[in-house]
Amino acid sequence: MKIRFKLNNKDIEYDVEEYKRALDFLRDDMRMTSVKEGCGEGECGACTIILNGKNVNSCMILAVELDGQEVWTLEGLNEIGDTSIQESYIEKGAIQCGFCTPGFIMSTKVLLDNNPDPDDNEIKEALEGNLCRCTGYTKIIEAVKLASTKLAEKNTTVADKRGEKNAV
Repeated sequence: MKIRFKLNNKDIEYDVEEYKRALDFLRDDMRMTSVKEGCGEGECGACTIILNGKNVNSCMILAVELDGQEVWTLEGLNEIGDTSIQESYIEKGAIQCGFCTPGFIMSTKVLLDNNPDPDDNEIKEALEGNLCRCTGYTKIIEAVKLASTKLAEKNTTVADKRGEKNAV
């Protein structure tokens, strides 16, 4: 079945098998290696993508469901130079083996896009669909807070350059 969708801001048209999971399609066919299979049951968040502005476990949807949609993976964030979240995870040591990190970063992106200054409880709630087996979650929460600060500073700097007031 032919699907058309936007992947990391690029128009894609592709013939996909009707019963192929979005996870397998994105990873194998589109070479988006940040999309990882952890559990295959929608429990761990390693396969998290952003679908129309929401974090979604790609192991739980079919590739045909991407038709007409907008999809972002970690590769796309890197391509557009939006690395504040990744840098924050590194600075705070919120990574160990790195397997779960792309999923956490995608969920963090959705959170900060919708709530630029979340408190600890809001961060925990936003990340509850992502699991890490290597590290405690304290450093991850610290990384989200740092990313929030970095993005606010970045937005303020851009607004200042434009001469805008109170533009955060």
